[in-house]
Amino acid sequence: MAKDYKKIAAEILRNVGGEENVAHLEHCSTRLRFTLADSGKADVEALKKINGVMGVVMTAQCQVIIGNDVIEVYDALQEIASFGGGRPAPEGGGEKRGAGAAVLDFVVGVFQPLIPAIAGGGILKALLSLLTLTGVMDSASAIYQVLYQAADATLYFLPLMVAVTTANKLKCNRLIALAVVGTLILPNVTTLISEGAALFGFQIQSIQYTYQVFPAILCVMFLALVEKYVTKFSPKPIRVFFVPMVCIILVVPVTLLVLGPLGFNLGQLLTKVILFLYSKLGWIAVALLAAILPFMIAMGMHKALVPYAVSSITEMGEELLYMPASLAHNISESGACFAVAVRTKDTDLRSAAVSAGISALFGITEPALYGVTLTRRRVLAGVMAGSFVSGLIVGLAGLKAFVAMGPGLAGMAMFVDPANSMNIVYSFIGLGAALAVSFAATLLLYREEENSLPGEAAQSGRGGARTAGDEPRAIAVGERVSLASPLEGELVSLADVKDDVFRQGILGDGVAILPEKGELYAPADGTIAMVTDSKHAVSMETAEGVELLIHVGMDTVKLEGRGFQAMVKAGDAVKKGQLLLKFDLEAVRKAGYDLSTPVVVTNGDRFAVSPSGAGHVQVGDEIAEVEAIV
Repeated sequence: MAKDYKKIAAEILRNVGGEENVAHLEHCSTRLRFTLADSGKADVEALKKINGVMGVVMTAQCQVIIGNDVIEVYDALQEIASFGGGRPAPEGGGEKRGAGAAVLDFVVGVFQPLIPAIAGGGILKALLSLLTLTGVMDSASAIYQVLYQAADATLYFLPLMVAVTTANKLKCNRLIALAVVGTLILPNVTTLISEGAALFGFQIQSIQYTYQVFPAILCVMFLALVEKYVTKFSPKPIRVFFVPMVCIILVVPVTLLVLGPLGFNLGQLLTKVILFLYSKLGWIAVALLAAILPFMIAMGMHKALVPYAVSSITEMGEELLYMPASLAHNISESGACFAVAVRTKDTDLRSAAVSAGISALFGITEPALYGVTLTRRRVLAGVMAGSFVSGLIVGLAGLKAFVAMGPGLAGMAMFVDPANSMNIVYSFIGLGAALAVSFAATLLLYREEENSLPGEAAQSGRGGARTAGDEPRAIAVGERVSLASPLEGELVSLADVKDDVFRQGILGDGVAILPEKGELYAPADGTIAMVTDSKHAVSMETAEGVELLIHVGMDTVKLEGRGFQAMVKAGDAVKKGQLLLKFDLEAVRKAGYDLSTPVVVTNGDRFAVSPSGAGHVQVGDEIAEVEAIV
C-alpha cells in the first residue's frame, strides 16, 4: 500500500515544534534537515516513533532520517506549510546554541547542497578518463572536449555555487552575491591581478579564484553584513538600486585586498593540517576513521570533514583520507546487512536488511545505519571490523579519490587515476575486503534476540516492547470494536478542532473531547507505544491492533511538561479505564492553550472510524466504533 507522505510530513512538522519553529528546511539523499528556532521544542522521541522515520539526530540541526522517500516527504512538507525562509528565534527567547553547533549548522547549510553538482561533474570526468584509458574514446575528439569542459565547470565555477548556498544560508541577495563573487573570476580581473595591480596603494595578491571555496564564503558573509546595514539606512525610494550599488562598491575591493587572500590561505591551511595528521598517523588514519564513521555519522559530525574533502580535491586534485575511509565504511554497512538478512528469522527485518544493504552498496548508508546497525551491537561490531580491515588495505595502498561524494558501487569511477591504473584496482580490493569481512564477522556475531535491543522499537515506528501475551489479536474484516471515552467532558467533531492537521484528518479520523477534568484514561485494552517527553500526548495500540493517538490540547508541547504527569511509559500493557495521564486543567487553560483533545486512529488504512455523535461524556462512555476494513 502506498505511503501517506502528507500524514508523515504532518506528524514530523508537529513534532519539530510546528511551522513557526522552523527557521530553515533542506534535505539530502536520506535526511530532512531542520534548522530550528528552538530545538528544545522538538519532541525527538515522538519523531523517532513516526511510521516512516528511521531515526533522528540532534546536532546543529534536527536531522530526521527518512531513507529513500525523503524527497516525497520533503515535497509533502512544502505543500502543508510555508517555510518563510529562516525566521530567527525571537530576541531574548528561543534556544541559545553553542558556537560549535552554529558553525556546524552553517557548514552543512553551505556545503551540503554543493555535493550533487560536484559529484555529478566529478564522476563524469572520471568516466571520461576511464574511456580514454581503455581506448573507447579519443581525448582529442570534440565530444570528449565538450563533455570534459562541462564536467569541469562544476569545479571551475565552484565560487559562484558557493556564493548562492552561502547567500541562501545568510538570507542575503543571491544575485548580488553572484555579482561580487563573480568579479573574482572575471577574465579581465584575473589578468589585472596577475599583472600586479594595486588598490588604494595596497598590492592585490595574485590568486586564481576559480575552484576556490573559502574566499567566496568570506565575501558573502561580508556582503550580508553590508547589505543589512545599508538597507537599514538607505532612503526607501532609491533602495532598489542604491543598496546593490553600495554593496558592490564596498565588498569587491575589500574581498580582493583582504577576504579573498584570507579565504585562500584558510583553505590551504585546512588541507595542510589534515595532510600533516595523515603523514604522522599514516595508513592507520584511514582505518581508524573508517571504524568510527558509524558514530560520526550518527552524530552528524562527518559533515565537518566535507569542507576539507572539497578543498583538498579543488586544491590538490585528490583526497587521501575521508573518501577512502567512507568507501570502507559504506560497503561494510552493506555486508553486515546482507549477513543479517541471511541469519534472521524475522521476515520484516530480512526485507529491511536486504533493501538497506543494497542502498549501502551504492553509497547510501542511512537506511542500514539507522535501520539495522546502530540498534544491534553485534552488527555494529561487524561493520567496524569490516571498516577497519578495508581501511587498512586502502590506507596501505595510498588510495586516492578524485570526487567528493559518498563512495559506492555506482561511483567507483571516482577512483580512476589516469596517472596510476592500479588506483581503481586498489579501490575494488578495498570494496571486496569490506564486503567479505563485515559479512563474515556479522554472520558469526549476530544473535536473533538482538531484535529487542533498546531503541529498536523507535526505528520500527512503534514504541515499547510487548510480552508474548500482549500481541494484538487479528479481527475479521467487518468486525467492530468500540472505543471508550478517555476523558470526562464534551464530545465534539474532529472538524471543530482549530488545528488544521487534526481538523483535516491528516493524522487520521476520530473525535475530540473538551475535558472537564485533568485525568486521561485508557480507551481500550492495549499497549502504550509512546508518551511524549512533554507528557501532553500518548499513543497506544489496542488489543485489536487499532493505533490511537490522544493529544491533550493544542500546542501544549510548548509547556514542556509543566502541569502534566505521566502515569505510564512506552511498552506498558494497560487495561481499559486505566489512568494514563494527569494534567492541571486550569494551569493549561490560564497559559492560553486550547484544551481540545483529539482521539484519532492513525492506521486508517486498516480501520474505519464511526464517531458516536456529540454531547457530554463520562470516562468509559462509548465515543466511536472502529471497523476492520482489511
